[in-house]
Amino acid sequence: MKRLPVLRTSVSAMIALLALTGCTPTVKIEPPDKPIVINLNVKIEHEIKIKVDKDLDELLTNDELF
Repeated sequence: MKRLPVLRTSVSAMIALLALTGCTPTVKIEPPDKPIVINLNVKIEHEIKIKVDKDLDELLTNDELF
């Protein structure tokens, strides 16, 4: 009769282990069916302004400087 409580605890432990293995989380990684679309509505305005004074032009054209 001493084997009955041991058998009962071992059976209940096996049932608990089976129940815990059924609750393991799973992660599935699947590619999407449709392609990924990224809309970039960007307006880029680039403007370069160069202003040179007439005096500076005259200095650069002066041959004595160089």
